[in-house]
Amino acid sequence: MFKKDDKKKLRSKRHLRVRRKISGTNERPRLAVYRSAKNIYAQIIDDVKGTTLVSASSVDKDFQGVGSNKEAAKVVGQTIAKKAIEKGIKEVVFDRGGYIYHGRVQNLAEGAREAGLEF
Repeated sequence: MFKKDDKKKLRSKRHLRVRRKISGTNERPRLAVYRSAKNIYAQIIDDVKGTTLVSASSVDKDFQGVGSNKEAAKVVGQTIAKKAIEKGIKEVVFDRGGYIYHGRVQNLAEGAREAGLEF
């Protein structure tokens, strides 16, 4: 019999491998993405202090629409970029969370770039 690895476990291993190389600082915090089946979440994190500076998701009260499609991901990216710019954050390090840079993750990144974040 073949031993099939769990998809969550494989994503977790990829994420840890990336996190060894990427870290957010006060000058350039980390934009972390989490994607579930029904929603998408994004946080801007300062890893030195261990605090979340800005967050946005498709579960927020001011969000309109379905949270599990590409348009929603783009809106979440634009929302987090606007909140970050209001707090004075212009440059971030993008952490795709072990997900492939495709689909919703890619649209979130493009939405953030269009709204003014640099990475």
